[in-house]
Amino acid sequence: YAWDANEEYLFKAVVAFAMRRYSSKSTTQISNVLLCNVTDRVSFWFVVTDSATNATTVPGSEVEAAIRMNRNRINSAFLLSDQTLQFLKISSTISPPVEPSTPVWLIVFGVVLCLTVAGIIFLIVSGIQRRKKKNKESSEREDFEEKCEVTVTMENGIPCETLDLKAGHINGVYAADDERFASL
Repeated sequence: YAWDANEEYLFKAVVAFAMRRYSSKSTTQISNVLLCNVTDRVSFWFVVTDSATNATTVPGSEVEAAIRMNRNRINSAFLLSDQTLQFLKISSTISPPVEPSTPVWLIVFGVVLCLTVAGIIFLIVSGIQRRKKKNKESSEREDFEEKCEVTVTMENGIPCETLDLKAGHINGVYAADDERFASL
């Protein structure tokens, strides 16, 4: 950062602006801002003189208040921040860290709660589907068993076929062809 006569002039102008802005009745000029002990590392101290007499200095409390009030304008003029432009005896105006409107723990709690509720709903729905599938399979199995079930009855130790009413099984004993054996 090259500190030269132009930069000094800009600094004086910004401080004069801050003083005018702080006390609207003041007519502080650039010539009222005096820089002293300027070093190569851009370190110096300054005083602001009263514009009416140009011999008395403005109280330090007024200068500090004017700089506090216009600190962001001073930083912006030099494209600096509170970390790079330091005024001794004047606390920095670094803004406090931004805090979200919603606490972090509340966001994490909401995510965990949503995942838990989604898991419970998934388990309930999958259990209902499994139950329906199981009931459907068991009813199909019962229908199949009813169709395929053949019961063999035993009379006098001899297996007898039962009538299958659904298939329309015809008992051959009473068929018309068999009348030749037994006539009445």
